[in-house]
Amino acid sequence: MIMFSFIDTMCPPEYTMTGLEWLNTEGPLSLNKELSGKVVLLDFFTYCCINCMHILPDLHRLEKKHSAKDGLVIVGVHSAKFPNEKALDNIRSAVLRYDICHPVVNDSEARLWHDLEVSCWPTLVLLGPRGNLLFSLVGEGHRERLALFTASALRHYGERGLLKTHAVGVKLYRDSLPPSVLSFPGKVAVDGIEKRLAIADTGHHRILVVSTAGQLLHAVGGPKSGRRDGDFSEASFSSPQGVAIKGEAVYVADTENHLIRKIDLLERRVSTLAGVGAQGTDKEGGAMGPQQPISSPWDVTLGSAGGGEGNVLWIAMAGTHQIWALFLADGKLPKGSECKAGTCVRWAGSGNEENRNNAYPHKAGFAQPSGLASAPEEPWGCLYVADSESSTVRTLALKDGAVKSLVGGEWDPLNLFAFGDVDGKGVDSKLQHPLGVAWAPEQSRLYVADSYNHKIKVVDPKAKQCSTLAGTGEAGDTLGPEFDKSRFNEPGGICIGDGGKLLYVADTNNHQVKVLDLFSKTVSLFPISRDCVDAVPTNPSAPTKAPTLPRSAARKEMPPAAVSAGQTLVMSLALSLPEGTKLTEGAPSCWALSAEGNEWLLEGRVLTGDIVDLSKPFSISTKIPAVIKDFNSSPSLTLGVWLYYCLETGNACMMKAASFKQPLQIGADGGEEETSVTLAHAF
Repeated sequence: MIMFSFIDTMCPPEYTMTGLEWLNTEGPLSLNKELSGKVVLLDFFTYCCINCMHILPDLHRLEKKHSAKDGLVIVGVHSAKFPNEKALDNIRSAVLRYDICHPVVNDSEARLWHDLEVSCWPTLVLLGPRGNLLFSLVGEGHRERLALFTASALRHYGERGLLKTHAVGVKLYRDSLPPSVLSFPGKVAVDGIEKRLAIADTGHHRILVVSTAGQLLHAVGGPKSGRRDGDFSEASFSSPQGVAIKGEAVYVADTENHLIRKIDLLERRVSTLAGVGAQGTDKEGGAMGPQQPISSPWDVTLGSAGGGEGNVLWIAMAGTHQIWALFLADGKLPKGSECKAGTCVRWAGSGNEENRNNAYPHKAGFAQPSGLASAPEEPWGCLYVADSESSTVRTLALKDGAVKSLVGGEWDPLNLFAFGDVDGKGVDSKLQHPLGVAWAPEQSRLYVADSYNHKIKVVDPKAKQCSTLAGTGEAGDTLGPEFDKSRFNEPGGICIGDGGKLLYVADTNNHQVKVLDLFSKTVSLFPISRDCVDAVPTNPSAPTKAPTLPRSAARKEMPPAAVSAGQTLVMSLALSLPEGTKLTEGAPSCWALSAEGNEWLLEGRVLTGDIVDLSKPFSISTKIPAVIKDFNSSPSLTLGVWLYYCLETGNACMMKAASFKQPLQIGADGGEEETSVTLAHAF
């Protein structure tokens, strides 16, 4: 039997919460007023820390069991590790991202941290109803002890009549947010062959598959978190982060479910490949995926290991500070034994949170690896790792597993505070909690989402030279459009598209995906349609709904065109741009032909295509069905166009749209094989 002894000191506490900034409350809270008569649990955390994230479910569980009326109030005390984490707006974003529903105080100068002699993250401190210190717990993994101690404190003080039942003014910021297509997107991946993007819409607990023109093809999961396999209508995720897409398969790091999932776009089903749905502590692995516990996978990328192309899924296992491998087909780790398909096993990292490089992968140490990019071609032959808590980018050799430093950090493997914002070579350059990396083989360059510096950086791996590509270093949401005038807000994911011409960036705290054109040196917003075409099984290349036009789009009503059943209608389209501008090379300029309300005209499809040349008119053809459903109706076709163009001087870029509504007069008598209409618009 465990006995507890509580000291009811009459001395006022020496620490204070006054003068600090608060979130999720109607106003500041103090121990001698609003929190008087409450058992108060202080959660000292910093929002970058994976261990701090791991105890949030324990706190949610306590909140469900004991309310403020019962006498318990949980207060998050944010004591920042990184300078970027001291800003209230950034903490607010983290509170929203992690769905924290209790009050949070910004202990930016670590006053409470020092008053209570806290020394590491996370630390839990339980206070009695007079602000008296009861006990503290350091680190994660104390769910049962925390529940037992808290219940005992509530019972002890309740029996003595020292608890008060008054409410504490909680006001959740999330309740005032407007709806958005994306919510804290974590990662983005591109399938260049199919011209599709996979986006981890982390805050909405779902995965989006979008055409490079911005058309929403599939939305899987959300809006609430869950853990369910099955068809698209029932599948669910919990704060997914990493995504990899190849053909009709999307692989997902389902972070807060501690799972690796697979989305089959053809079968329209979600399945679990690895993990048991609870946080694991195993740092070796080797079991079959569904029997192998894992911990907070943060990114995934496809690669090869002793087998065919794409036979392994590399995993950034942030929760155990390691890199793991999930074999999709039989293979073999470098200098390792044979692995059967389905095996999930540790590849590199001791499990200690360190910035330790070593020729032996199991002796190396990572610190919350959060981004992966594969560069299999020689002379690189490595996996690039964004090691967030050491503020470094590291390399993991594919031939032997040797771990080396590329940029950032310093040589002391135990110093995880060597961060900053400095362009330079090797360890002389400095990053601040980078979360994403993307490899461009066409240029032999590595692109880095330097998240807490709000920048995109580029690395020459041969020279180990790291320099700023885009971003001012200040958090914001500005389309420069020039690189050095654009602003981001903790970008978490990045990928290369269009043969190395475009960078897609998950601009996490701005709830957007942005496109960096590496040739025009401009930044634009990636538009995503709110309407998903995946209400019924569809072929992604033949969608059934056109992308939504912006409100500013020009809309033209054309004179009726006389056509016959079975005849081909040729629409000749002439578009002209303002003088001194040109189409943005590589940007997703496109057209879409739809028949809303008369879908039978296009057999239930939407015809789409890219726009790459405006020097002369181009034609779009469609055949009128041979069997007309209703000769007395007045059907019409709608042609929408979306153009991305820039000033030839490169000083500004923009997206404009227009639509043409073409009414049809359909007759039964056959005429010539085709008939033409001319459409024109000057932007």
